[in-house]
Amino acid sequence: MAKKSKRIKQDQTKASKSTGKVTPPKSAKNTTIEYAKAIGTALVIALILRQFIFQAFRIPTGSMLETLQIGDFLFVNKFLYGAQTPGRIKIGRATLIDGLPVLKLPAVRQPRQGDIIVFEYPKDRNLDYIKRCVAVEGDTILVKDGILRVNGEIYESNFGELDGDHSCVPSWADPENCPAPRTKHDQAAYVGNPRNHSWPWPGSPKVYVVPEGHIFMMGDNRYNSADSRYWGALDKKLIKGKALFIYWSWNGDKHLPRFNRIGDLIR
Repeated sequence: MAKKSKRIKQDQTKASKSTGKVTPPKSAKNTTIEYAKAIGTALVIALILRQFIFQAFRIPTGSMLETLQIGDFLFVNKFLYGAQTPGRIKIGRATLIDGLPVLKLPAVRQPRQGDIIVFEYPKDRNLDYIKRCVAVEGDTILVKDGILRVNGEIYESNFGELDGDHSCVPSWADPENCPAPRTKHDQAAYVGNPRNHSWPWPGSPKVYVVPEGHIFMMGDNRYNSADSRYWGALDKKLIKGKALFIYWSWNGDKHLPRFNRIGDLIR
């Protein structure tokens, strides 16, 4: 064994003499730099994936019951509708720089009726909302007796608990004329001239036409959802992506995971 070790050292010495180079041991500084480079590369890759491919999202409220539960964690597909570079720089909910030039990638397809979409809340772009697209640009909307009609046909999704009534659609110039939730009553939906946000008198039902470049969003828990009926059709520029599947679910009331929901596709 001693002869073998000696032979190895002699071979290493000969190799060093033949190349003329001796590899020095790594210093603590060099090791730290290598770790920093690896972490930095991983962060850059993670940021690129988050901005252009997938983003995680947590369901904080019950506006999408029963489709999505409070405490569901899901992934959002960001490239389907055309991912884009950020138009602003923010830390938490504070916007540091706004109005940056935006580069938008080509979309695989446009939003469709029935898609569940994550988007920036129009009244506070630091907040993310999730709702279902019930109508696209050019479609007509009428909500009466709590029933949604799109292009004259009844469109239903989950109603959730009937703990109020959001059948009316207010003028977003004056949201207080239709506070949420309301006592159930017979009232027509918000009228549809995009340039004239006027409120129809009860008994004179009219329809709303979704303007170009916008989609109409509603929560599946229709009786407990602040959605396009309260702040208007959604500008497609505020869309972040389409909800894909649930990767984790936590029942906050029971302090237990919902294993049966993990991996569920979102429809």
